[in-house]
Amino acid sequence: MKNIKNIVSGFLYRHGSHIFVATILSRLFSFFASWIALQLITENKLGLVIFAYSFIVFLIPIGGFGLEQAYIRYAALPKNSQSKEALFLYTFKKGIKIAFVFASLLAFIAALSPYFTEEAKLYFVILSFSLVSHYIFGMLKSYFRVQYKNKSFAYLEITNASILVLLVSLLSYYFKEIGYSFALILAPLFASLIFLPKEVLFRKTNTHKPELVNSRFWRYGFSASMANVATQLLFALDLILIGVLLSDPEMVTHYKYVSLIPFSLLFLPQVLITTDFVKITEQINDKAQTNTYIKNYWTLFSVISSITIAIAFIFSSEILSLFRQDYSQYTLTFRILIIGVVGIFLLRGLFGNLLSSIGKAHINFWIALASLVINFASNYYFIPKYGIRGAAITSASIMWLSGVSSYILFSIYYRKKE
Repeated sequence: MKNIKNIVSGFLYRHGSHIFVATILSRLFSFFASWIALQLITENKLGLVIFAYSFIVFLIPIGGFGLEQAYIRYAALPKNSQSKEALFLYTFKKGIKIAFVFASLLAFIAALSPYFTEEAKLYFVILSFSLVSHYIFGMLKSYFRVQYKNKSFAYLEITNASILVLLVSLLSYYFKEIGYSFALILAPLFASLIFLPKEVLFRKTNTHKPELVNSRFWRYGFSASMANVATQLLFALDLILIGVLLSDPEMVTHYKYVSLIPFSLLFLPQVLITTDFVKITEQINDKAQTNTYIKNYWTLFSVISSITIAIAFIFSSEILSLFRQDYSQYTLTFRILIIGVVGIFLLRGLFGNLLSSIGKAHINFWIALASLVINFASNYYFIPKYGIRGAAITSASIMWLSGVSSYILFSIYYRKKE
């Protein structure tokens, strides 16, 4: 109990409760927005949008060439606020330009692709520009974390989720799947415009290139973003391969909603690490502090994992029926995914971030890349044989495998660190 008390007290001291509440509300609002879309759009049409967005989602972390990833680590190093703000200004403006060019190129390629239907191409072109809005949104979240403004971080999350519900309701009602596509782009953009730190962005004295920006800065950002791309692709690949191998957009929709709650639960380790990452990075050379944090984290998430499994296994049918009554047939698929999520709780969520803290973000990329290869090969066997349950088996296995790999590699590199 002492371990749990220690990590919770540190979490609360850094206003983690605001991030926790905001993340829960954000997940609930996102859940509600997804439910609204399911009521207003046919499963076939919605499946096509989800299929297209699955390709875009895993590219979002690389939209700004990973500058937001480099920013949050390197901004934790200098002590003065002027250096932090100068770095933010540089990465914010530079990243937007990169994201817009990348999005335009992606839309152009999608429009000319011979592999998608004309209708699917339209969704690809529209959703490509979510790279820009999500980069702006991600940079703002990183800025608030670096400045220890976790309350502002929380309000930004809640605002984004609230706007998403509003836009999905209005645009899906009037414009169906096209409106839903625009809602996914506009929600983070509108939320960001409300919270932009204008006093920093329009300060003329902050126009120089910060000293922290060098080749190592760019390499770190690219490596970290590629690791996130590969990780996002792990989740998106299931939907993509279900759409390709089963040729049934409705099954894409079914898997999306069956996996929605298990994958949404990943906010639990994320909210803790989001609150603590800057502090962990500042103290990463203190091995006693780091080891204590790991022990406290494990104690807390062992309890959370036990409760999650118990609830999911007992009430799986009732939970799935919240979407549609016939979704209760996927209880086994749901339970398999929950077991996989526990692997993220206990291992990957913690040690993946600790690898980034010691400057080994590229290791996360190689772990994710190896996981992708296994995912692709396994799904080609399991999906045709077991349908969406096969995709769940593959995902759950990889969550544990990548978690164990992160733990082993962090232990090796951290032991060598002086």
